Amino acid sequence: MKALTIRHADMDDLPACHTIEVNCFPPAEAAWASSLRNRIELYPEGFLVAELEGKVVAQVNAGSTDKDDITDEDFKQLIGHDPEGRHLVIFSLSVHPDFQKRGIAGKLLTNFIEHAGDMGKSDIKLLCKEELLPFYARFGFTDDGLSSSTHGGVAWHAMTLHLQD
Repeated sequence: MKALTIRHADMDDLPACHTIEVNCFPPAEAAWASSLRNRIELYPEGFLVAELEGKVVAQVNAGSTDKDDITDEDFKQLIGHDPEGRHLVIFSLSVHPDFQKRGIAGKLLTNFIEHAGDMGKSDIKLLCKEELLPFYARFGFTDDGLSSSTHGGVAWHAMTLHLQD
């Protein structure tokens, strides 16, 4: 694979990030372009993209909070977001379908984990579907069980990666 560049997202990346989002999630689960815009504007520290040959092919975006319950739908709009919060909460990790199965998600997640540690976060939390549990477990995330989230009408598992005590 050609050199992959991982960097913070900026507003020029919004169209590509939204395209990735709608190609990776069903309509009831995909973030709106306005949500992605908010995440880039309000918390660029929590929004990374992966570029291949100058094209954005993957994204990971997050918010930060001190709350342990991450199922609040408003939080995805960064309502209640606290940049100093100890938990970094991943909203989306997605790779455009044309670039999947190349290890890009793993490289982006590894970079994101290192970035979270550099930010002094105590852990990373996320919600995922059952079939993604093994993927996240490879990076040290533990399954906290089914969450109360019904986003998109599906069941979501809560997962946590502890970065420091």
